[in-house]
Amino acid sequence: MEFARETVDAATLMARVEQLIDQGRPGAARPLLAAARGLAQPSAGLSVLAARLALSDGTLDSVGAELDQAVLAEPDHPGLRKCRAELRGRLGDVEGAARDAAEAVILDRDDPAAKALLGEALLLLGRTADAVACLTEAVAGAPSESAFRETLTQALIAGGDMDAALAALLDGIRAVPGATATRNAAILLCIRRRDFARAEALAEQARIDGVADASTYGLNGHALSSLGRHGDAALAYHEALKLAPGDAQIRHLAATAGSAPNTPYDYVRTLFEGYADRFESHIVELGYRIPGLIRRHVIEFAAVASTGPVLDLGCGTGLVGLALSDLPLGPLTGIDLSSRMLERARAKGLYATLREARLPDALREDIGQWRLILAADLMCYFGALDDMLGAVRARLRPGGRFIFSVEELLPDHDGTVPGNGDWALGRLGRYAHAARHVAATADALGFRCLALERETLRHEAGGPVAGLILVLERPRDDA
Repeated sequence: MEFARETVDAATLMARVEQLIDQGRPGAARPLLAAARGLAQPSAGLSVLAARLALSDGTLDSVGAELDQAVLAEPDHPGLRKCRAELRGRLGDVEGAARDAAEAVILDRDDPAAKALLGEALLLLGRTADAVACLTEAVAGAPSESAFRETLTQALIAGGDMDAALAALLDGIRAVPGATATRNAAILLCIRRRDFARAEALAEQARIDGVADASTYGLNGHALSSLGRHGDAALAYHEALKLAPGDAQIRHLAATAGSAPNTPYDYVRTLFEGYADRFESHIVELGYRIPGLIRRHVIEFAAVASTGPVLDLGCGTGLVGLALSDLPLGPLTGIDLSSRMLERARAKGLYATLREARLPDALREDIGQWRLILAADLMCYFGALDDMLGAVRARLRPGGRFIFSVEELLPDHDGTVPGNGDWALGRLGRYAHAARHVAATADALGFRCLALERETLRHEAGGPVAGLILVLERPRDDA
């Protein structure tokens, strides 16, 4: 009888631990799990709870050995396989996660969570079609699980089926009307498809239904701005700011909606001061290509002329300097608004001179004449480009070149061009420019356009960011 009482007590504790984990209270669950271990023999159930607790509070290294032993003891326990699959996935062992998740699906073919784990692992392994099939079954088995549906959406987008991805999200909104994340994902997907009218309609419906958050209003502001409804966009951004008053990006968008077409200096400085420590790792994840694209044109120039000293505008952490570090040119001078970004550039030891200054103001000072001036990801912080391009031209020697990137302004889903037709403020606070406008501005200022190439600059929100790489020359006969 005593054994029976202890077993019941342990089971009660284990049920409470599971409840606390589900509520997101790992701190309260941990002592109860320790008490349950003291009342019962080691079991698969205890190991599953220990693994779930570790996954909940991030103490991943504490349960790997226990899970391995538990799986060896009970290889046909689907719960153990699922936990180890999730643990391995979080630790970066995607192939191991896929194997365990596949075993869990075989052991319990009606478990949508196991199918979702397997689908996510297959997506990370690049097996997109298999991931879609697996995640489709997971969503069918648990239509109210928004996370399963959002992973399915990612897989469909990776497979190039944007229509099916949007349909999956719209089905999710119908299944769980209160799932704000699903609504925001659908709005964002419409924005990526440049279907701004539908994005605005979805955001407005979320507002009517009472499930809009700061992201919903921010996305709606972008859609409205892209539709040319700048007054309504400003109102949407201000609503977003009310819900997220500490968000610097939303504050910037609220301040710039319908105002002067240049990003405020204070916003940019604050953004990059806080971003400096993770800037490089983040843009590598985004497939950042601009330094390499600029390097190609620098090599072409260096093959026909002596470049001499090089000026890098908006140099940031020095990634352009790094891309050019093996070439026989320089010395390099970098200018940037952020002192912390400059600290990162200085640590690379590639720049002879680094200056903290505003642009284009710094170019109006006596900083000499240059044969080669570069700007990677700088022009996206300006709407009208004539002031910046004019300042650059004044610092170029005759025959000198300016090589830079811009994000390209593309037509919407219905064929209309957002903004004023020349530039538009994007969702993330950067400006995109029409190729025609950039070329015309450069021509009006007396540049010769030697190259204007369409390129993917990076990936963002699962899709490519379209851009332009331009090479402008100050004519050789321009004294």
